[in-house]
Amino acid sequence: MRWLPRLLSHAAAAGRASTAARSTTSHVSGGSHGFASGGWEGSPAVPREWLRKLWREELRKLKEAARSYESVEAAGAATEAPSWSYQYDGRDLDPVEAKLAPLLARANLVIARDIEWANIMFAFEQESRYIIMDPLFPQSPVGFIREKSNVIFRQLLRTRRPFVAEITDAMGNEIFKVRRPFWLINSSIYAEVDGKLFGFGQEIGVVHRRWHLWRRIYDLYLGNRQFAVVENPGFWNWTFSLVDEDDKLLAQIDRNWRGIGFELFTDAGQYAIRFGDEGLRHKFALAADVEELHVTRQLTLPERAVALALAISLDSDYFSRRGGWGLPFLIATE
Repeated sequence: MRWLPRLLSHAAAAGRASTAARSTTSHVSGGSHGFASGGWEGSPAVPREWLRKLWREELRKLKEAARSYESVEAAGAATEAPSWSYQYDGRDLDPVEAKLAPLLARANLVIARDIEWANIMFAFEQESRYIIMDPLFPQSPVGFIREKSNVIFRQLLRTRRPFVAEITDAMGNEIFKVRRPFWLINSSIYAEVDGKLFGFGQEIGVVHRRWHLWRRIYDLYLGNRQFAVVENPGFWNWTFSLVDEDDKLLAQIDRNWRGIGFELFTDAGQYAIRFGDEGLRHKFALAADVEELHVTRQLTLPERAVALALAISLDSDYFSRRGGWGLPFLIATE
């Protein structure tokens, strides 16, 4: 960029010299057009094509510099902004907790299931896909859930099929996974950490469904220790409260209504997992409209992983249905 002022000064001098030459003589050469011929007789000519290339190169450098600046700003925002919603400061975390913290150290999570068009149109059961969002930053997902299962088992066993689902961050890096075996009467789902990190598969916890004619009852365990129970009255109650042995609230899972079209013709449910607002330093955006949840204590990160596994199990047990309606045009938005 230092040579640009020097070039412009030469250009100005050439223009002044050309004007003086025209005032003293009536002869004007046919190639005298500013930079095109140098402006006066005997001066070195500057080709127009060279100037065009110079200008294009300068514009390209300016655009690259602007893009680099924007990428640095975006990276800084992506690194710092989510930490405003964290309830753990990252100190004194064991390897399992350190791996879970980027996704689960948040006051609230929203899990939305994707629309499965093949299931709607032809009753062909697809692998379930979910998007995980933070209400503080709803414009971009913070994670994904991707089911992996056998295509034949999906068509024959439907909601009783065995599957493994990977829970990843927004970049696709696996954080932990859930495993749900085949079941007949009572379902179970296990939260596990990938063995690649620790040299062996490590189970975080498990959720067991307890049979009842109409109530929805689940027991949540870390190892052999039960830390919470869910006793939903059933029917049209879509709020699942996690309580401890003293019946004190620990967390809450709400199944949100997404519109008549979504509920009748799709499996695209949406779940809000609320871990309580204590320890949240900032509360803005959509989170400012979320009613505060006061809990008796904060769930640990492994316990939150089990709660997320419970949300997946709830979706499979009660809110998944056989498709084949063939009426996608009736799907209404929220």
